[in-house]
Amino acid sequence: MDDLRAKFFTLISQASDEQSLEDLRVQAVGKKGEISLQMRELGKMTAEERQVAGPKLNALKDEINAALAAKKAALSDAALDERLRTEWLDVTLPARERRQGTVHPISQVTEEVTAIFADMGFAVAEGPQIESDWYNFDALNIPAEHPTRTEMDTFYMHREAGDNRPPHVLRTHTSPVQIRSMEKHGAPIRIIAPGRVYRADYDQTHTPMFHQLEGLAIDRDLSMANLKWCLEEFCRAFFEVEQVELRFRASHFPFTEPSAEVDLRCSWDGGRLKVGEGDDWMEILGSGMVHPKVLSAGGIDPEEWQGFAFGMGIDRLAMLKYGMPDLRAFFDSDLRWLKHYGFAALDCRHCRAD
Repeated sequence: MDDLRAKFFTLISQASDEQSLEDLRVQAVGKKGEISLQMRELGKMTAEERQVAGPKLNALKDEINAALAAKKAALSDAALDERLRTEWLDVTLPARERRQGTVHPISQVTEEVTAIFADMGFAVAEGPQIESDWYNFDALNIPAEHPTRTEMDTFYMHREAGDNRPPHVLRTHTSPVQIRSMEKHGAPIRIIAPGRVYRADYDQTHTPMFHQLEGLAIDRDLSMANLKWCLEEFCRAFFEVEQVELRFRASHFPFTEPSAEVDLRCSWDGGRLKVGEGDDWMEILGSGMVHPKVLSAGGIDPEEWQGFAFGMGIDRLAMLKYGMPDLRAFFDSDLRWLKHYGFAALDCRHCRAD
């Protein structure tokens, strides 16, 4: 044992790196190491011999392990000292130009719109982007034969053959959030639901994924007059004009009755949009009074409560306000486009209550 102690202490002191130290550990106290082999011999000894040799072997093993740990710590300290000696920074050198990030127009416009409706008392509600067929269609009074329920327009999640669970889709609008909010909070309620939505379409003004904001207000005596005032106030604040004129055209949506498309009076001067003046009209959103069947699906009694809802495209609002011609550029990740149209962080100049 004295020979083993002297041998391994010498080898450990001469080790120059952690790999050679690990090799020594295996050689000494590994499963087939010299000390381990010596300990296996204890079974062949008499009880008296084991009482003498056993403690000595265990003490030797502990000494070798302690020496290995101490040498490893010394090697680590030496490596750190070498790094500190070679890695340094001259703080007197000129600083590099600061790289300023920007806020994406979609994020900026979402913040602007959210702040405007928050000023009117609307809370923000969120929901899952993968929705059941019931929340996305049935609860919103969309019949089974409606064209939006076909795979030509809607992204359905894959199902294995024989799977009897209800189908799920990538939500085609944020209206399911309205149903979930009615179920959770009941009436009265006043919410907006911004978020990503998905439809199978792709051209200059459509992308498979885009952003919508839908609003819902339910109380005992709300009417189309309240809806009109709400949308006029929003357009006045968002487009930063004193006067706006909206035109409500009769339309049809399964989830509202009556329903109306909303047009905004405007003019185009040299390709620049001017809101509140001119002889042109531009469609900006859809709206209407919430259908009684939708109220019932959300757990609200339509005999006691009524309300209005509206929906608009956040991407389209950004295009109109900031003069962006192609919706596809929003998602190309082109740094030139992002630098040109990006906003400074925390820049939300258009919030009236800010």
